[in-house]
Amino acid sequence: MTQKLALVTGGLHRVGAAIAARLAREGYALALHKRSEAAADPVLAEALAETGAEHRSFAADLADPTAVDALIPAVVEAFGRAPGLLVNNAALFAEGEWPDLSAAAIAEMLQVNLSAPVMLAKALVAASASARPAIVNIVDQRVAQPVPDQIAYSLSKSALWQATQTLAVAFGDRARVNAVAPGLTMATNDYSDAQVERLAKRMPLGALPTPAQIADAVVYLAHAEAVTGQTIFVDGGAHLAPMGRDFVALERG
Repeated sequence: MTQKLALVTGGLHRVGAAIAARLAREGYALALHKRSEAAADPVLAEALAETGAEHRSFAADLADPTAVDALIPAVVEAFGRAPGLLVNNAALFAEGEWPDLSAAAIAEMLQVNLSAPVMLAKALVAASASARPAIVNIVDQRVAQPVPDQIAYSLSKSALWQATQTLAVAFGDRARVNAVAPGLTMATNDYSDAQVERLAKRMPLGALPTPAQIADAVVYLAHAEAVTGQTIFVDGGAHLAPMGRDFVALERG
């Protein structure tokens, strides 16, 4: 029996690494996309060592449409088959509110956060012949509760969220397309530990999600044969309670 194969964009670091690690433990071979040369985060390196999962890395700048178009063919050539699972995890992020918007900034965000995932999905379905792949887009809980912060990023993630349902309809029985919408999961250095603790208490569930919980949702959608066009919010309930601002601007005192 041919081993399951997953392509995870941005799969070497942060949440992408946690998703890839979980897929390795689920028995997948891994095509790990990266933008440039870098070592895998420890959580992934450990999983690969423990499982012995077949894996290869593929460098591609998702801001370059030509590189995007070449990615699926490169994976097919390397593994001899198309992935059965595509996780569109890689994303471009930038600060800025509406006065900072420019056409160039919007175009850059849309290329990486919308066009690249959509074109990868298109290429995967075209390459999959009689198989029905699963596509999981990683969006953001803010799509349900818009905030004015990081506005170009927010617009692009909202577009990918809508594309999830549109592609599910367009592909029909050729592919399943779903999304996972994380909340604050891996705080950057912009947050203090005390701020993160206060933010966790502010969530309806009183806790923030973990990378492993994001990976759990991806694995569920990978195997949920009767599910398409759906979004699972893995955010401690943040999408149920308007926050008004991005997390980094809250509970800073």
